[in-house]
Amino acid sequence: MSVAALLELYMAKGLRIATAESCTGGMVSAAITDVAGSSAVFERGFVTYTNEAKIQMLGVQKDTLDALGAVSEEVAAQMALGALANSEADVAVAITGIAGPGGSDFKPEGRVCFALATKTGPVHTETVEFGAIGRDNVRARSVQKSIDLLKSAAT
Repeated sequence: MSVAALLELYMAKGLRIATAESCTGGMVSAAITDVAGSSAVFERGFVTYTNEAKIQMLGVQKDTLDALGAVSEEVAAQMALGALANSEADVAVAITGIAGPGGSDFKPEGRVCFALATKTGPVHTETVEFGAIGRDNVRARSVQKSIDLLKSAAT
């Protein structure tokens, strides 16, 4: 789904979006706000690249970060819930991962965790293994996956 079509869907349903981004560094927010009229749908975005930012801006629990690391579905879920709690949005998407280069045997390059939170339902989390396809490709695919998740919340 194109971003323009996503925005039309959200406008028709009267829904607003917030983003909580780490490895994408605001690319989802930029993709949304690149479309004219996005202010009717896009409420705000949080770029929380460091663990400290995740804690301070989104209320991610330090214990969760210490136990699981930033690249985990649990942290993604807390990021999405924090974005909802600190905004006027109805739906929030969160992205945290290892775009590369780098990674480890435990958390390889290309692993990205996503969360989708709404005011009316349980948090959906998902991990995608994009593989070592290069930083730009991991980030671009993460943006598209986020758009797809946002579509799922409105259909």
